[in-house]
Amino acid sequence: MHGEPEPGFLPRKDYEPLDPKAAADMNALSPEIAEIRQRAAAAQEQLKHVSATATSQDGAVTATVNTAGALQELQFGSRADEMPRAALAAAVLATARRAQAQAAEQLTAIMAPVIGENSDAMKFLEEQIPEPEVPEETPPPAAPQPQFFDAQDDSAAPPARPAAPPAPPSRPARPAADPADDDDYYSGGSFLGRN
Repeated sequence: MHGEPEPGFLPRKDYEPLDPKAAADMNALSPEIAEIRQRAAAAQEQLKHVSATATSQDGAVTATVNTAGALQELQFGSRADEMPRAALAAAVLATARRAQAQAAEQLTAIMAPVIGENSDAMKFLEEQIPEPEVPEETPPPAAPQPQFFDAQDDSAAPPARPAAPPAPPSRPARPAADPADDDDYYSGGSFLGRN
């Protein structure tokens, strides 16, 4: 079994020795390779701690996302209690998207020293991180203000109130008792006391 390789192992081939010039070039690159490894390790450590937080203009929503843009924390301010559900949902999405855009900026800033700002690798990375659509946040609608009207100014008169509904018809009055119609049956007291 001298000529056959052991199962799981590739046969050993005799390789030509490394060219002395190529060996010298590799030794010259060794410090650069070590520096790249060091930058990559530092970037990897930084990426573990990347998060981005954004707050809506009115303070109703605060969203925190991680490096991948996944929502990690969502907080509601007191203003959120006053918002309609649809407006609150829109504020959550807009705020989370702004936080995702911030996280993407941090990610590319951390990776630029490792792979180069204008390198093909950076272009590839930027292609992998879709630019989130960050909608413009509209300011919250103002609370309705009480309106005061001048009695002299008809143009600023408040809208007319609808007319009150008509009163229900009254019950017909009971006819008055006619004394001539009295059959004297009940006169003088209780009907239980009669014989």
